[in-house]
Amino acid sequence: MLEIEVLKPSDTVGLIQLEQIRDFLYDHLDQYGDEREDIMKAINYALSKGITPGGFVVVGKDEGEIVGAVVVNKTGMEGYIPENILVYIAAHREKRGKGYGKALMQKAIDTAEGNIALHVEPDNPAKKLYEKLGFTNKYLEMRLNK
Repeated sequence: MLEIEVLKPSDTVGLIQLEQIRDFLYDHLDQYGDEREDIMKAINYALSKGITPGGFVVVGKDEGEIVGAVVVNKTGMEGYIPENILVYIAAHREKRGKGYGKALMQKAIDTAEGNIALHVEPDNPAKKLYEKLGFTNKYLEMRLNK
């Protein structure tokens, strides 16, 4: 049975738990992931204690094992940019298709104050989930990497 926990900046979260979430995301984001250091930066940003706008982390466990995680950062740009950005979501690769990702994403939507933006590769299977949950494609993202 899926148990969902929302971690917020006001919560006391130990380093071991943060590293478990980081390692889970690193292992299960597949080709859409980042380095452990970058994942930890997003987690720390979400759970900061007032240093940044903050955010939250949603963790799903089944029988005590992490089966999914979501990291949402606040943008601090209310009004002209969505207030939140979905940075990471992953479901355990051996347990996909059981509704964990949808349940975690719904919890993130319910927890977020304000709108949520996300970036998704066109070939990412999660794109269909986002569309089912009401996300739309308003802009084409362009980046200049320096």
